[in-house]
Amino acid sequence: MTSPGASKAASAAREAVASAPRDPNAPVRVLLLHNRYRDAGGEERVVDELEALLAGRGHAVGRLERDSEAAGRAQAARGLLRGGLDPGDVAAAVRLHHADVVHAHNLHPLLGWRALAAARAAGARTVLHLHNYRLVCAIGVAYRDGEPCYLCRGRDTRPGLRHRCRASRAEGIAYAAGLARQQPQLLAHADALVSVSEALAARLAELGIPRERMTVVPNAAGAIAPDSRAADGTYALVAGRLVEEKGFDVAVRAARDAGVPLRVAGTGPAEARLRALAASAGVTFLGRLSAAALARERRGAAVLLAPSRNDDPCPMTVVEALADGLPVLGSARGGIPELIGDGATLPPDDPAAWCGALSALWSDPARRAAAGADALARARARHSPDAWYAGLLGVYGGA
Repeated sequence: MTSPGASKAASAAREAVASAPRDPNAPVRVLLLHNRYRDAGGEERVVDELEALLAGRGHAVGRLERDSEAAGRAQAARGLLRGGLDPGDVAAAVRLHHADVVHAHNLHPLLGWRALAAARAAGARTVLHLHNYRLVCAIGVAYRDGEPCYLCRGRDTRPGLRHRCRASRAEGIAYAAGLARQQPQLLAHADALVSVSEALAARLAELGIPRERMTVVPNAAGAIAPDSRAADGTYALVAGRLVEEKGFDVAVRAARDAGVPLRVAGTGPAEARLRALAASAGVTFLGRLSAAALARERRGAAVLLAPSRNDDPCPMTVVEALADGLPVLGSARGGIPELIGDGATLPPDDPAAWCGALSALWSDPARRAAAGADALARARARHSPDAWYAGLLGVYGGA
């Protein structure tokens, strides 16, 4: 346990560093914290891109990760209820790396608020990056029974337990109690909060997270393509984990009814249902692809379909499509309208509307070319490495 004297000394050291003049162009030493999910997804890609971006621009970047796949259920529950395990490892990493900033992403279940507290006690400033609804939602995606769900709010996580949002009752109890205990401590030990979209920030504010503490920094792609190839695309594309809330069944129906070849990149629990729906419909299932293979698929596509049923905050599949000049037809929910513009959004559960929009785009290469050029313009303005870098350095400076 840290003594009161040591705690005061660490606090004084931190304040001295914060008040000292600093060259805004000086490299920042950053330690990334992340608890990897059992099923890797867009957040892991964001962390990878962030490490590459900062290192490529001269900053010293370290990384400390935990892996939920390697943890047993009992260990995960213990981490949730205790506010994280082995915070001394975080303090040691901060000292070893001489970190100015600890940039945390997912912290549940193994890192927790104690990781932030340890980082601050070791002299670093802390940034908590909010990619989803994990501060209040036991499953992070705020989705249940075919619709977005925000019954859990503030520290009241009991609805998630009542509705059995986790796989078992024991796991549900651990998440309900753990999230309720940890939320105020996470907020207290984070010097800055980052939200990936205005939609996410607004929704979290409704759920009790102070909006004034959140800075919106949208996700970015690693590079922006020089041109769009959408006019020459030969299929529609969907990419992501195959789960109900992504709405890929809507994409399959729309492509089937419009007579457009569809390629599906990803795996997940909804795959069998999607394969049954896609029988004899010109749909190709590609499985889980590497980043390079997925990039090749985007460059051969005419359009990306993103019919999310949940309030997807800032899906990397959409950001990367824009950066490759690929037009996107997306759901009118969550942060997707911020990415693609209201003119390209559709109701998530209206297959006829999706079929009509897809048919119109598929039959008009000139329209696809214009939409691809617009996608590139959007990516350059809000999702380029330069834009992301400027936003993040502003947050680091504020922290």
